[in-house]
Amino acid sequence: MPVKTTRSYDSSKRQDRARRRQRLIVENAERLFLRDGYTQTTIAKIAKCAGVSTDTVYKAFGGKPGLIRAIRLRALQGRGDVPAERRSDQLHDLTDPVEIVAQWGTLTAEVAPLVAPILLLIRDAAATDPEIAALIDEMDNERRARMAENARRLHDAGHLRVGISLDEATDVLWTYSAPELFELLVLRRKWTTEGFGRFVADAITHTLLEPAPTRTKPRPVGRTKTSPDRLHPVASPASES
Repeated sequence: MPVKTTRSYDSSKRQDRARRRQRLIVENAERLFLRDGYTQTTIAKIAKCAGVSTDTVYKAFGGKPGLIRAIRLRALQGRGDVPAERRSDQLHDLTDPVEIVAQWGTLTAEVAPLVAPILLLIRDAAATDPEIAALIDEMDNERRARMAENARRLHDAGHLRVGISLDEATDVLWTYSAPELFELLVLRRKWTTEGFGRFVADAITHTLLEPAPTRTKPRPVGRTKTSPDRLHPVASPASES
């Protein structure tokens, strides 16, 4: 019995060391990518800054695309003790769709500054790197699948405007969660992240949700197409100082 306890303890210590080592690699990779650019940052440079061998980096992440995946995954956790994705899922326990979307806006303001810079960085590399281009498509598809699930939940609860299909609702959520929108309004137009989050929530509310007096009970899935003038985002608010 003592032998088993010792082995279990040693295994736990090794796992903890491996997690700390991987976290250090990811942190240094993100810092170097953002400082020097994706193409100019080498695995050797990342390994040196993290105090590990290049073999360790390759074994843990497979190369730079794997590091980008890890950086994005860490960013999507947000800043709270509970991962942002789990907090988003818990919002569906609420009955007021306006509150659900308002909280989505808050989560967007929390997560977008963490994830958007690295995604925008690799966008330029994709023009000459097929592997990165494929990675961007992969991450875009993952984000759209996530937005499709959010749209389905709104639809099933009867919160979507009559006549808006699941595909249209998914596209709207996918658009307002895009890093390019964060780039335009926060990085280029210097909006605050809080103002950006409120804009996202207001736009989704006005575009997708039924007005409060006419919200319906849950209805079956439909594929009705909507005329373009039904999808009308709200006017952007003034940026805060």
